[in-house]
Order: sequence, then structure tokens, then C-alpha cells
Amino acid sequence: MIFMSVVVPGCNSYKSIAVKRQFSLHTKLYASKVVRNENFGKLQAGYLFPEIARRRKAYLDRNPDAKLISLGIGDTTLPIPSHILSGLIQGASKLGTKEGYSGYGAEQGMKEIREKIASKLYSNLIDAEEVFVSDGAKCDISRLQMMFGAKVVSAVQDPSYPVYVDTSVMMGQTGEIDPVTKQFKNIVYMPCNPSNNFFPDIAQLPRADVYYFCSPNNPTGAVANRKQLEGFVKFAKEKGSIIVFDAAYAPFIRTPDVPKSIYEIPGAKEVAIEVNSFSKYAGFTGVRLGWTVVPSELRFSDGSQVRADWNRVMTTAFNGASNVVQSGGLACLDDAGLQEIDSLIGYYLENARLLRETFQELGFQVYGGVDAPYIFVYMNGKGSWDSFEEVLAQLQVVTIPGAGFGPGGEGFLRMSAFAPRESCIEACNRFRAFYGTTHSKQ
Repeated sequence: MIFMSVVVPGCNSYKSIAVKRQFSLHTKLYASKVVRNENFGKLQAGYLFPEIARRRKAYLDRNPDAKLISLGIGDTTLPIPSHILSGLIQGASKLGTKEGYSGYGAEQGMKEIREKIASKLYSNLIDAEEVFVSDGAKCDISRLQMMFGAKVVSAVQDPSYPVYVDTSVMMGQTGEIDPVTKQFKNIVYMPCNPSNNFFPDIAQLPRADVYYFCSPNNPTGAVANRKQLEGFVKFAKEKGSIIVFDAAYAPFIRTPDVPKSIYEIPGAKEVAIEVNSFSKYAGFTGVRLGWTVVPSELRFSDGSQVRADWNRVMTTAFNGASNVVQSGGLACLDDAGLQEIDSLIGYYLENARLLRETFQELGFQVYGGVDAPYIFVYMNGKGSWDSFEEVLAQLQVVTIPGAGFGPGGEGFLRMSAFAPRESCIEACNRFRAFYGTTHSKQ
């Protein structure tokens, strides 16, 4: 048995752990002559969500009888509704018939689903040929980075969904991480916190080439209003920048006149790309279907169409979304499918309300949970990872530490409403029992 020193996320020091493998001191490990991509060496620890899964598993290994409740990773839990499911079944059944069988499809997606996305979800604010159907928003963000390349400067909200930063690092856009600020050099971080209502002070922002912006936001649950987005579009046009607008949680918006798409803002088609997904719409997290809108009006500095380069990426690096899955997507966009989606969204929004009101009753500062499936709770000065471990150990509830979304999330926990109702209610009871007692002693 040998001992190794490793960095444990959430800790500020090295810990020695025993590696339970027997190695011969005379064994020589084979190594190729291929040089590792140096950008991967810049990444900090592992990707956030696998680390949460690892800690969850480790806790269960130590406590096999634990009754864990997951309010962590935003994975849907309700079954796919009947009409939408019928579309998937029909799509699969066709492959078993001579008349219905289909092989490779268009890399951009079936004509029918592109038209339906444009008409049903965007009220024809966009054209069908501007819609590119894919296997999900996360994958498309990575492919967008491929298109933009290593020389652009990217801007991200702080805190933000980790894929924006991590793919920027992988592409070679960044320098090393600053050990003090815990931010990568050559990325513009847009502070989003309670003092600015989780919307960046645009007047103070340095110019970046590409601004990644998510609304409703993951992790904070904040939702940008029309006036804020109008200012953002104007800013991007003045700076000659491109906004990548992540609208994956758009169907959770129920408040009137709050934009569900950046294209509701005049002029946005000249400055913005929008990514979206059926994952949270219809419980497609494991099915995998999304889309990206790249308007014809959007141009690079040399006048060339961004859409043409995106089309090249998709036709080169992607073989098109599954025919079966696209059949399910078409069913989502039927009137019956849209009604089923609305019902799913209502269920999760009720969970969000329960969580939000529970923490408000307990005296915490709570954000999100309105028009969004996430609530962001300030843990009264306690570190994010410490709070995560406390809630896991004492309450057997899995959450996500805010610091995992960037330094701006330190001190917060993110909680997901994507849980069965009974689990959400039980989690609220556990929070009341623990924090009601804890707060009464302070």
C-alpha cells in the first residue's frame, strides 16, 4: 500500500490518502510520446457534478441505511407524459418497418421539428433554417466554443453553470487560475449577487467577444427582465460582441412580460445566439434533445455569417439528433404535448415554492424559486462546502455548494426542485427540524 497527497475540493490543504493498490517498485508504466493538451492541466479538480456524485456515493458506502434525498443535480424525476411518450414509441416503431425505416438524417434536424420550434416556441420570431436541432444545450455550448476558437475572450456570470468556464479553459482561451481570486485569467467575470439583483452592472463591464448569459439562471434562479435584456442587447451591439443566451429553463417563466427568449428583444438577432433544450421541458435529461438558434443577421467582423460556420461545425462534428428522439420532440410541440409540459413545469415550480418558503420561514436569505426551478440560499456566513457536508451528514439531503459555480457562489447552497413531491416535503421537514433548533440557539 502506498500513500499519495491529493487536493480535496472544498479543502485548503493537501490530504494524504491510502491508495489501495499494490504496485511493484520495479514496474515501469508505459507512456506514449503524445504531449498532453496543457489546457487540461489548468482545470481545477474534476467537473462539479461528478464530484457531488462521488461524495454522495462515499456517504452511502459509509451509511448504507441512510435515507438520502437529492436536491442536488438538476435531474428531472417525473416520468415522461403519455402523449410525448407516444411520439418516442412511434419513432422507435417506425424503424421496425420497411416503409418507416430511416437512417442518417439532416445534421441540422428534421425539417418538421425545426419549423415547429420556430412557430410554437418562438411565434415565428425566428426562421426554421436558423434552428439547429442537437443532443442538448450543454453539448452545443461545447461546440460553440469549437466554432469561436482559442483567440476570443469569453465573459461569464459569477456564479455560473461550470460548462462555460471549463470549455473556455479547454479551448485555450484562458491563462492560469489566480490562486487568490480563484478566477482564470483572460476570462471576464460578471459579478451577479444580491447587491445587483444577480444582473451584472453592464456599464462597468470590460469588453469581451462572447458573453455567456443564462436566464432563468442556473444556479441562482434569477430571471432577467425586459429592461435588463434590452440594455444587454444594446451593450453587445455597441461593443461588437456576441451574446450566447442559455434559455434552457425558459418554460418555468410564468410572470407576464418576462422574456422567455432573447429574440423578444428588438435587435437581438444581430447580436445573439440562443441555446435551449427539451431536458427540463419534458423530462428529456436522459433522452437528449436540444437546439441552438443562430440568426441569419448575425455576422463575424469580416462580414461572414456566423450561421454558416455553425452549420459547418454541426455537419462536421455531429451526425444529427436521433430520429427516435426527434419524433418525441415533435410530440412535445403538439398542443397535447405542450399541455403536458405545462403540467410538469407546474409540479416542479410548486416544489420550488415549498423550498423557498421553508428557508424564508427559517430566516435565511433566499433567492430564486420564482419562474425558476432553483433556489439559492445564503448560509449565514458558513462556507459552501462546509454547509454541503453539514446538510449531507446531519439531514441526509444532497445539495450543491454555491462555490462549485465559481467564487461568487461562496457561502450559498443551490437546491433543485427536480424531486418527487414527497421527497421535497420530507426535506423541508428536516430543514425545519434542524435549522429551527439551530437558529433558536443563536
